[in-house]
Amino acid sequence: MLPETSLAFLTSLLDAPGPSGFEALPARRWRTFAEGFADGVRTDVNGNSFATLGTAGGETPPVMLAGHIDEIGFMVVHIDDQGYLWFEPIGGWDAQVFVGQRVTLLGRHAPVPGVIGKPAIHLLEKEDREKASKPHELWIDIGARSKAEAAERIRIGDAGVLAGAPERLPNNRLVSRSLDNRIGAFVVLEALRRLAGARPQVTVIAVATSQEEIAQSGGGARTSATGLAPLAAIVVDVTHATDTPGVEKKRHGDVALGAGAVLSRGSAVNPRVFDLLLEVAEAEGIPYVIQAAARDTGTDADAIFTAHRGIPTGLVSVPLRYMHSPNELVTLDDLDAAAALLAAFTRRMTATTDFVPV
Repeated sequence: MLPETSLAFLTSLLDAPGPSGFEALPARRWRTFAEGFADGVRTDVNGNSFATLGTAGGETPPVMLAGHIDEIGFMVVHIDDQGYLWFEPIGGWDAQVFVGQRVTLLGRHAPVPGVIGKPAIHLLEKEDREKASKPHELWIDIGARSKAEAAERIRIGDAGVLAGAPERLPNNRLVSRSLDNRIGAFVVLEALRRLAGARPQVTVIAVATSQEEIAQSGGGARTSATGLAPLAAIVVDVTHATDTPGVEKKRHGDVALGAGAVLSRGSAVNPRVFDLLLEVAEAEGIPYVIQAAARDTGTDADAIFTAHRGIPTGLVSVPLRYMHSPNELVTLDDLDAAAALLAAFTRRMTATTDFVPV
């Protein structure tokens, strides 16, 4: 089970607004927690954060454990004369989620609360009531009475997130915004914390990567993996739980909340890394399910496995309901399983572990 200190850290991480390109606050909290057990903690110009266990920069390449710390959000693109803010999404959104939501903007001097507005249904023509809202038709109201008043707190290019505090539900479940993928960054650091108590034979570096949600060119995952040139990398992200109404398992696989660690097979995943993850899960009694990735994985694994001269990469995912909404949902049991698997996998590693497919 996850200890209370780790759960408190997870809550603080989820609470910290950090959309892609603006991850500084959650990244600082991640590094502060890592300082309690890591041998070295640092950051880089791309906003990636690193926590090292072992000797960084030695002759033996490290094992990289990566989870992205950014979340989807939005950016202010215009302030009109009445003080309303107009915005563009950061990352992939279902625009219907925006309507009527409270928001937190990373303002000039402090967080700025607001609400996303649109005309009330009573004021819409009949045909307009049935139309889906588009982001450019919505605005943010921060209570300002003019452009000048709004500009005292907000600049063009300021980012924000939908407001939503973490909340525990029955059956060890957790609901929050930013679970995608703040929990990936959490799991890799939780695995490192466990390894600190019984050190592996190899150097391990946990990385909280930046800008995954907008990473057309690989984002922080590619730059960090290229710099580390690791012996192997395990990426931790979320995947769709398919145990909700209306989801076709024949198309999307059978992944239930509480299934444990989800092991991807195919695409960016090195087959020998996959086999070792599977072997470790079975040997340690860690619950798992296998998920097919016929093309890309939609995660940092796609950027890492082709970085540098090619990096043996695995993907461990956590089942998640209601992805890319302000109320995503997981069970803490799956986070525990993923952290346990990463720690056990790393303890099996040596400097001569071979991942060349045969």
